[in-house]
Amino acid sequence: MTAQYRHMESTHPILPPALPKRRKLLFAAAAGAAVVAGAGLALWRYRLAEPENDALAALWALEAELPSGGVYKLAKLRGKPLVVNFWATWCPPCVEEMPLLDAFFRQNAEKGWQMVGLAADNANAVSKFLGKTPVQFPTPLAGLAGIELSRTLGNLTGALPFTVVINSQGEIALRHMGKLSAEQISDFSKIA
Repeated sequence: MTAQYRHMESTHPILPPALPKRRKLLFAAAAGAAVVAGAGLALWRYRLAEPENDALAALWALEAELPSGGVYKLAKLRGKPLVVNFWATWCPPCVEEMPLLDAFFRQNAEKGWQMVGLAADNANAVSKFLGKTPVQFPTPLAGLAGIELSRTLGNLTGALPFTVVINSQGEIALRHMGKLSAEQISDFSKIA
């Protein structure tokens, strides 16, 4: 290397010592902004609106076919604490929480709790799923009408899973968008 280039390197370094610190700070700031933006997007996407005035009336009026045949009428569940889970076989978080919901139902059915899984799906897919992962609660086929019903209950995006807990007085006590944890599900029993 010639003296001219050595001189340039020593007096004009490519990266001044402070620049890596600035880059780290800028990177940290950008990462923080991305996290905040992502959280904001998630909150916006999974935001819940207030249920429409006639949402519970529409729920109680729902009559849907069961995968095994016959019609299931939700009106018969009125006056009991109830968990309504909107789900589909093609929804991984829905499938993951089904055994947890079933465990809650089996543990609390004697206490008067009811549960219904309104499937936004077809009979064949639900029957295959239930063959592999049986549940003790009814899973009527609500289809797209189920998604629309969930929207009236405040699920603006129609995303799944969506769970509504109704107390024995017939009031909406809890609404949850997304997969439930075992702890969240066990807390349902405090609602009755």
